[in-house]
Amino acid sequence: MAIQIRTIDHVVLYARDQEALVSFYRDVLGCDVVRRNEAVGLVHLRAGTAMLDILASPDGADGRNMDHVAFRVEAFDEAAIAAHLDTFGITPTPAKTRFGAEGSGPSLTFNDPEGNTIELKGPST
Repeated sequence: MAIQIRTIDHVVLYARDQEALVSFYRDVLGCDVVRRNEAVGLVHLRAGTAMLDILASPDGADGRNMDHVAFRVEAFDEAAIAAHLDTFGITPTPAKTRFGAEGSGPSLTFNDPEGNTIELKGPST
């Protein structure tokens, strides 16, 4: 049997300030908190059909914890996305065509409060 990846299932991010990062993904990107696993200090957020898990950084964890995560957005309106992000003091990169799971399409990037790069990707063109 060959493994066929269809979409992102989940991404786990370490956070120095867990509640600030949860608030960012909830308020700025519209993710919903699905559950909190207090036993291990994990917050699960729904990001479309995928999950984004935020875990407090363990002692001694330094530096970036990933390169980027790309979220496929249903409607890609660069001006509307930029205007929304601007209300949170975020300036994204100009949109450009990038390759992704569905082929090449428009995307833009910006950083979350922990310095992780977020890519918002539209449909393939």
